[in-house]
Amino acid sequence: MTIVLLVVIYVAFVGLGIPDSLLGAAWPAMHADLGLPVSMGSVITMIVSCGTIVSSLASAAVINRFGTGRVTAFSTTLTALALLGFALAPNIAWLCALAVPLGLGAGSIDTALNNYVALHYKATHMNFLHCAYGVGVTISPFIMSVALSAGTWREGYLGATACQAAIALLTIAILPLWDKVARVHERQGDEQDVEPRTESPLRLVRRRDVRLACLVFLASVAIEGICNTWCTSYLVGTRGMGAGEAAGMVTVYYVGVTAGRFLSGVLANRLSSKQLVGLGQAITLAAVLVLLAPLPTSAAPVGLFLVGFGNSPLYPNMLHLTPRLFGRELSQSVIGVQMAASYVGSLAIAPLFGVVGQAFGFWLFPVALLVLGLVVTGAFLVLMVLKGWRPREYARRALGSRR
Repeated sequence: MTIVLLVVIYVAFVGLGIPDSLLGAAWPAMHADLGLPVSMGSVITMIVSCGTIVSSLASAAVINRFGTGRVTAFSTTLTALALLGFALAPNIAWLCALAVPLGLGAGSIDTALNNYVALHYKATHMNFLHCAYGVGVTISPFIMSVALSAGTWREGYLGATACQAAIALLTIAILPLWDKVARVHERQGDEQDVEPRTESPLRLVRRRDVRLACLVFLASVAIEGICNTWCTSYLVGTRGMGAGEAAGMVTVYYVGVTAGRFLSGVLANRLSSKQLVGLGQAITLAAVLVLLAPLPTSAAPVGLFLVGFGNSPLYPNMLHLTPRLFGRELSQSVIGVQMAASYVGSLAIAPLFGVVGQAFGFWLFPVALLVLGLVVTGAFLVLMVLKGWRPREYARRALGSRR
């Protein structure tokens, strides 16, 4: 039963990814059809992000009250209805209004399922969970491209709605399974007699360890946001690459992300989550140095691939570490705050870098990645030491085991 539930959780995470890349694929056709300026797409995206932040912060109270299964089913249904609304929306006012439930639903699914997998499954399962999200963000642009080639963007949203509605029906159908699996966990002693505790986000962020964890998430997701939004501007303006070729480099970055999370899932049976995060950050910093070095333009895609590859294990493995770092009873509350911090990183840092790049030049792209990479690494190391990790003792044990 636990394996069946895990498969459904993976499918629900595919559904989480479907809306995230849909607007970007549809927007060139949408803004022309509705007579909107291109910049309005950013407004819709910001509303979705704000809704996600709100639901992430409120998630602990809601999930502890209603349960992970019910919240997942309701939130997936909510996103399906929001996508249907997008397909039928007559103007920008409707799109902005529908962006609110889309963001609220996404944030609830994200926090609920991440915490459940962190509590009840292994690190390898958490890494593969985020691979499932990658499937979702890959499917939706394909759906939209097929729709645009044969019809309109509205048909693309209807196709995405059909996928999301099917996933929502699945999450509703398996609601009884959550209680059955809970009884299995109780018999196996997985719950450890710990009741979840809802903690105020304001009280949590007063804690130094929570602030450090939030900083790790914020800076890591900011790296992803800057790569996604501004790598083409860097490649065209600084490296002299053609616009068409540079646009394809975003795909190279996300191939690195997907490969990194898949390999992290495979290696999670051999390496701890701490080791995977540390190894990933070392690769990220080395990749940034590749971008900074005066190498031929052909080296830039390698650097971007490795940035995605190295940065990608952090998110799932830090989430898997949360119950171990902060306690099972507080994990839902802490994950909600961490998720909100990550959304702030994508909402604020990438646009801020755009302003800086416009003013001083996009040659600063790898410099920004280096600064953020150092912030992630520094905050992670301080957090680990604060939680009892002793580098000298760890090194001594590692050297002793080799002998």
